[in-house]
Amino acid sequence: QVQLVESGGGPVHPGGSLRLSCAASGLQFSDFAMGWFRQAPGKEREYVAAISGYGGSTYYADSVRDRFTISRDNAKNTVYLDMNSLRPEETAVYYCAADRRVGNYMLGSRYINYWGQGTQVTVSS
Repeated sequence: QVQLVESGGGPVHPGGSLRLSCAASGLQFSDFAMGWFRQAPGKEREYVAAISGYGGSTYYADSVRDRFTISRDNAKNTVYLDMNSLRPEETAVYYCAADRRVGNYMLGSRYINYWGQGTQVTVSS
């Protein structure tokens, strides 16, 4: 079965940086667009970023563009999210996602097939 395991979350000061990783198994990794969503307490899960199967195309929510970078290493079946200039309002559980269609990420979380368990990111002074 498909498994997505996130790591790299934790506490960080405002303006700081973190790198999230997501190791995938049980799927032909390059056949899947990969992405990240986040969910803050009391809010809906929101799209953050996505990357095509071979990494040639990347997509970002407007709120994170120019601060976050999504990348993937198909030899390691791993996708990354580098987050810079983090803000307190970006405190959330960050979820790794896998779906064959990169367009589904922009449509919303209910269109995504596979999810990781999430990793907490807390931005606070």
